[in-house]
Amino acid sequence: MLSIVGFITIMTIVILLIKGKVSPIIGLVIIPILGALATGFGFEEIGLFFNDGIDSVMGIVIMFIFAILYFGVMQDTGLFDPIINKMVKLCRGNVVAVAAGTVVIGAIAHFDGSGASTFLITIPALLPLYQRLKMSPYLLLLLVGTSASIINMVPWGGPLGRTAAVLGVDPNILWRPLIPLQIIAILLLILLGVLLGIREKRRISRYYGTEYAATEEMSYERSDSQEENANLRRPKLLWLNLMLTMGLVALLVWGLIPAGFVFMIGLSIALPLNYPKVDIQMERIRAHAPNALLMASIILAAGSFLGILSGTGMLDSLAVDLVTFLPNSVVPYLHLIIGALGVPFELILNTDAYYFALLPVVEQIVTGFGVDAASAAYAMMIGNIIGTFISPFSPALWLALGLAGLEMGKHIRYSFFWMWAFSLVLIVIAIVMGIITF
Repeated sequence: MLSIVGFITIMTIVILLIKGKVSPIIGLVIIPILGALATGFGFEEIGLFFNDGIDSVMGIVIMFIFAILYFGVMQDTGLFDPIINKMVKLCRGNVVAVAAGTVVIGAIAHFDGSGASTFLITIPALLPLYQRLKMSPYLLLLLVGTSASIINMVPWGGPLGRTAAVLGVDPNILWRPLIPLQIIAILLLILLGVLLGIREKRRISRYYGTEYAATEEMSYERSDSQEENANLRRPKLLWLNLMLTMGLVALLVWGLIPAGFVFMIGLSIALPLNYPKVDIQMERIRAHAPNALLMASIILAAGSFLGILSGTGMLDSLAVDLVTFLPNSVVPYLHLIIGALGVPFELILNTDAYYFALLPVVEQIVTGFGVDAASAAYAMMIGNIIGTFISPFSPALWLALGLAGLEMGKHIRYSFFWMWAFSLVLIVIAIVMGIITF
């Protein structure tokens, strides 16, 4: 019963989000409540599940609000203008080069293993360039998300840490065989970025009549707000703002201070540094607060969604029951099957359910047929990890969508099959390399 209701609840939300029939807040709040009521839970219990879910995302919400405010202020000061103008000059409007470069930037940014900080670093810097070149921001999210997913195989990344916990193995031991695969995956993704860049170049040419190209003389300023932007720009403070931002990034990577606190401190320094007058400081906060609060509310709704589905037991029940419908002839290859379906599973299972509920069951089944436990775990992780940032269960993805002003449904439609196909290619390569056996 829990599995059926959980599946219906999750698929209803996914379908409604993809079709754009409801706003994320409504879908993530109302539908799980109806599912919980249908399984016999009362409002008091649902309230407790809600509290647990909110607690799990509160740190992300705090970070999101202050990160948006901070990077909004940095945009006002013109911090990213020289970077974007330099990139435009280097690529000279070359859409293909920008797409390939996005992969490298995303990989470098994700070495801390945090999806939230990766998007906070990459999207504010690259989105204006994509907009200037008329490139789809959904391509930006696809390339950064997939690149970050590849790097996320590191020991301090969540998936490998969860896998190590399930198997009782040192994560560094699990990681070593994956290093060559990560290198190959990044190279393949750069190639995919080139191919998608060529496709994007054709789309731009088709939509705008002639090929849209940026030249060295193109200004990063937008004409409709040039005067306002000029009044807010602080070119003389460029290096101070850059040092402040690099310091914040270093603190994020260091991880000693909570990310939300880091951006609170950063905003508290950036505002008086660039705008000494209090009224201008409040004006800048008011200018950027609506987007921050809107997406913060969506993340809170996602926390409610996760809390209710986890607290009712729907996620764990669904993970266990999914493997019971397969015929006996395919059971020895169950790790390959689940791995191949890893990206689609991202739409119906959260990370904890996949690794802590489904992985132990699959590992226990296939090891009975002589499959190595690590091999089973590799198959499931490699197949699933590429879809990390296509899942409605990922708070970092909601953060990325908010930073880029994009919609979840459109992102899934744009990126799903590319990510799934890429994950299948990696599974095949891992089999050839002997990482996955059967």
